[in-house]
Amino acid sequence: MLVRGLVQRVTQAAVTVAGEQVGAIGPGLCVLVGVTHTDTEATARKLADKVFTLRVLDDEAGVMNRSLADRATAGDEAAVLVVSQFTLYGDTSAGRRPSWIAAARPEHAEPLVEAVVARLREQGATVATGRFRTEMLVSLVNDGPVTVMLEL
Repeated sequence: MLVRGLVQRVTQAAVTVAGEQVGAIGPGLCVLVGVTHTDTEATARKLADKVFTLRVLDDEAGVMNRSLADRATAGDEAAVLVVSQFTLYGDTSAGRRPSWIAAARPEHAEPLVEAVVARLREQGATVATGRFRTEMLVSLVNDGPVTVMLEL
């Protein structure tokens, strides 16, 4: 298994923890990141690179032909909200209750989610985040709707 990212194009997205908004963006991408046991900093950076160059943003003609990288190059805000999401590794193949065995433990996952965030910032993205190891409320307005699952 590999690092997973569920990418949603949004008009806005925010994360609230205990009544406090801890991260928010306007138009851009919301990325839920799932980490498994075999993931490394290299796979985290690879996911960030893919998210940054993924062409799911509209161009002037309304065609999905632009990326966050294109926005950053043009001097526009390249906004992304990154939220850790261990449930992307929920296995429902047996029974009705998901198994979380494939999800990495927090001590392994947290530095890798932070590596995704750091790499996106290195490339010029404006990054907001959730808060690791907390109960988060994520709200978003999916634009399109456009939702893409990345497994790298």
